[in-house]
Amino acid sequence: MKSIGLCLAGLALGLTASGAQAQLAVSANDGKQPRLGQKPSDVKPDNVTVIDLNSYPPRVIGKVEVPVSMIGPPTIVGVARDASFAIVTNGQKLDPADNSKFILDDTVSVIDLKDPTNPKVIQTIKAGDGASGVAINRAGTLALVAATGEGTISVYSIANKTLTLANKLQLDAKAGPVDVAISPDGKTALVTQRRGNGIWRLAIDGTKVTDTGTMYPTGGNPYGSVFSRDGRYAYNTNLQGTLPPEGTPPQRGPRIGTVSVIDLKTDKIVNQVEVGPTPEHVAISPDGRYLEVTVVNGSSANPTSAQFSPFGLLQVYRLNGPILTLVAQAQTGQWGQGATWSKDSRTILLQGAVAREIEVYRFDGTSLKRDMDATLKFDTRPGAISTAQSR
Repeated sequence: MKSIGLCLAGLALGLTASGAQAQLAVSANDGKQPRLGQKPSDVKPDNVTVIDLNSYPPRVIGKVEVPVSMIGPPTIVGVARDASFAIVTNGQKLDPADNSKFILDDTVSVIDLKDPTNPKVIQTIKAGDGASGVAINRAGTLALVAATGEGTISVYSIANKTLTLANKLQLDAKAGPVDVAISPDGKTALVTQRRGNGIWRLAIDGTKVTDTGTMYPTGGNPYGSVFSRDGRYAYNTNLQGTLPPEGTPPQRGPRIGTVSVIDLKTDKIVNQVEVGPTPEHVAISPDGRYLEVTVVNGSSANPTSAQFSPFGLLQVYRLNGPILTLVAQAQTGQWGQGATWSKDSRTILLQGAVAREIEVYRFDGTSLKRDMDATLKFDTRPGAISTAQSR
């Protein structure tokens, strides 16, 4: 019988040797964030964990302490296409002068995944205040970071897993750029506005990134976006849903969030689908056939609030270009965050912030079933997750 040490050594060797063939998910876990409306307590170090998806059930195989924040889109983690490194941002930290409050942060960390059982921080740099969504192009030569606080997109060239600032594009700080996604061909980027009502389209030429002047009015408070696998369409969440007609009195209670579909060829919004209160995240399956939507559904609210729901929603839509057809829905734990798919498009990992766990779902094309025995438990709040195939 092999010793545990020998087994772990074999696991590390196998995963290291497999390189791009390894299926790795990288989860950013916030150790300081309290439940909404509460003050920080029982603070633990933020960290990133590496999850092995090569076999079922998924399992955590590596961990490293690194500053992260779950307040922001679940896209603060980007994984290189060859899974050799990841980039993680941190948009807020505890105020050193008053640890009951948060202030903006600007930290960006590069994590070496050569040995996924022993991930290492190999570079720490500063982007803009409120550093949040991050995207890496498929060639692994360019990274973009959105900074909500100062309204910028930082442009980094990448060589030998090292980021070098090439440019910083100033956008409208009042609109709060919160997430950025890069098209499959690497020539276009989309930036969502946390406090605005639309998405900017940027042009990419090498390390030159410019504002095209095109803005898609997708809805209230766009949050995250993802390109279709062929790059023709983009799908994004709008936390506040469809914009009401001008002059309409403010609506009380939660708005019904939407997913918008943008046709990048015609520059038109070609579909809007209501999905529920606060759609936190969208993720496309590796086969390009399905779109996952994480809907918070009031589950992050104070339990005494009239808006509280004891569960969130995990939805899966079949994609046919601009057409979204709901094929499966499941009730989830509270305060759902990021989600990601296995390479075979049969397993979904969903982060639950309240219970501090990652829920595991099996998907057969028509239904979702949670595998309770496969749940991954943490002592920090999972808030963002990505694989090499996520975007």
